[in-house]
Amino acid sequence: MGNSLPAIYNGNVYIGSYDAFLYAIDMETRELVWRFKAGDFIFSGPAIDEKNGIVYFGSKDSYIYAVSARDGKEIWRFKTMDEIMSFPTLYNGKLLIGSLDGYLYCIDAYSGREEWRFKTGGEIVQRFELPVANGMIYFCSFDNYLYALTLDGKEVWRFQLGKYGSSGVPALYKGVLYHGDREGIFYAIEANSGKEVWRFYASKKPISQKPLIFNEKVYFGSDDCNLYCLDLNGNEMWRFKTEGIVGVPPVVYKNMLLVASFDCRVYAIDLVTREEIWRFATSTMQQSYFPPAYEAWETKVKTDTHKEEMEEGKEDKYARSLAMGEFDSYKAKSEYAMKSEYTSKSEYK
Repeated sequence: MGNSLPAIYNGNVYIGSYDAFLYAIDMETRELVWRFKAGDFIFSGPAIDEKNGIVYFGSKDSYIYAVSARDGKEIWRFKTMDEIMSFPTLYNGKLLIGSLDGYLYCIDAYSGREEWRFKTGGEIVQRFELPVANGMIYFCSFDNYLYALTLDGKEVWRFQLGKYGSSGVPALYKGVLYHGDREGIFYAIEANSGKEVWRFYASKKPISQKPLIFNEKVYFGSDDCNLYCLDLNGNEMWRFKTEGIVGVPPVVYKNMLLVASFDCRVYAIDLVTREEIWRFATSTMQQSYFPPAYEAWETKVKTDTHKEEMEEGKEDKYARSLAMGEFDSYKAKSEYAMKSEYTSKSEYK
């Protein structure tokens, strides 16, 4: 099936697949309601406008699609410059989604018309809904930055993360963003200013998901096979060890924390005692091997990504290519260039 997260609406489950189809399946009968064929595989989950009955999703074919939730008929499609592996975010009639062309796009959710686009220095790959609050959008790019934009696409600030890019999505709580990077560092960042509040060193393995904030505690998984629990001051409360990568956010159910691991198990942890209640094997197969971040993310100079010469002896942080394949950089000049409020010297424009 693939990595697509399912969405539930009006008695149906909607999910994309590597066979390029978006499926609508009846939850009770488990029968196929309809399927829609995109031009290539569908990596991330769909977003649903429940009021208007519209399903939105992106595809490796570089298109963003809007289809009817009722019958799967296409409403519109919008073409970007590269593959789409990000989850679409719906906000006030706008659709926000990133592409491997390095742009975050804002599209009118009903007409499919582009409102604006914002260029970063790397691919954008984010599997969860972006936080939008207080007139700002927060997202990450593989240029190693966490960005804050206004709702009309103007940059407010950027915060530099580690050197392996970021595919995670920050969690926003009480004016603070919580986010982990691919060097194993977990940050708390002021949402308005972009200033660091604290950082926690988990391990040298990537943290590439969206954290869970619950009962004044922060929960996140890591490629070091642990689920971490911190207080809001960055102090470790406890950790739970699995036998595989913890690559998706945990879920709270009653008094339990449900955690999925790449060891092919789902764990239930008591939120009070922190003890394992049960575990469920989802497969009899062995977990997949994922190379370390420094192996999985090649370092190559992409000369068309930025024009400025690097300072002598300075590392090129914008020369990342996705391990799953080489992607051509976007070479056309954009008429959507924004004036940035960020005043520090940049390595790309």
